[in-house]
Amino acid sequence: MVSGESTSGRWRPDDLDAFCRQVFMKLGMPEQDAAIAAESLVRADLEGNEGHGISRLPIYAKRMKEGRISPNPAIGYETAGAVLKVDGGNGLGQVVSRRALEKAVPLARSYGLAGVFIRRSNHFGTAAYYCQYAASCGMALVAMTNSPPGIPPWGGRKAFFGTNPIAFGFPVRSGPPVIVDMSSSVVARGKIILANKLGQPIPPGWAIDEEGRETTDPAAALKGAVLPVGGAKGYALAMAVEIMCGLLGEAAYGPHVNNLYKDGDGEADVGHSFLLLDPSKWLDMDAYYARMETFLREVKAVPRAAGVEEIFYPGERRHAKHEARSRDGLDLPREVEQELRRLGEALGVSFPKEGRAG
Repeated sequence: MVSGESTSGRWRPDDLDAFCRQVFMKLGMPEQDAAIAAESLVRADLEGNEGHGISRLPIYAKRMKEGRISPNPAIGYETAGAVLKVDGGNGLGQVVSRRALEKAVPLARSYGLAGVFIRRSNHFGTAAYYCQYAASCGMALVAMTNSPPGIPPWGGRKAFFGTNPIAFGFPVRSGPPVIVDMSSSVVARGKIILANKLGQPIPPGWAIDEEGRETTDPAAALKGAVLPVGGAKGYALAMAVEIMCGLLGEAAYGPHVNNLYKDGDGEADVGHSFLLLDPSKWLDMDAYYARMETFLREVKAVPRAAGVEEIFYPGERRHAKHEARSRDGLDLPREVEQELRRLGEALGVSFPKEGRAG
């Protein structure tokens, strides 16, 4: 959560999931697609990525009502060997991406890998969500997406590239999958959006305003730009993801990607790309899992710096937070809860009562 925010209570994750599903179905989304979208949002909150969690539901609902996002898209698929090209039909990114990966798994099993390129999509939540799905299929995944302008070219003061995350996921036999999920920016733009919604300042070093000056005001940051992670290296990474998702996938790129939060924009035309790999085509899966277990054990056995109790591999802390919040319930910021209540009332969906999960 954003530092200093007030919470109004704690809710069972299953109850919030059911609320999201009912809202999506009221908006015209088929039940199975609503389940995918709801799972993605609640899982993000469970894992501590609230900027991509249930706080996004009201803006999704608003854009579906307006027709800017299709709740029941006609998704088009075109296969050429191990390449899958997808027209998302302007559907919600979580639904389009999950459906595309379901189509790609058989290709990866046949060819060893599958390249998926998606256009005419929308915000797809956390890239980790797709890595987790791939890992459940025994697959490794590289997941990328572009997004509305958020990062300036190195040396510029105006946003051009999206915050353009890239994630890597690898299955593990015993324990959570290895998941490296990082934005090309210092911070995911969703955290700034949430801070602005809650009226909270952002830390120094996250963003600049329209004049290129560092700012802690989230509203000024949203008008300006988010800083790239690692300086010029983050800018280069954002460009690479933009090429993979916008250019190769024939989606919009850079300033041509429309903003979900900007009134009056047309279809977002977000692009996603996935590289799905079947490790069994490189080595026997038992051998793969054994090597992975040895590798992770050696990483965790490295002598620790002073004050460090345990070395974690990427994905472990995410999993631990998911387990704890699944047990203890989810806190919601007061502003988010009130917005969700209003949304539910407008659609005739009851917002759940407070209650711990355990």
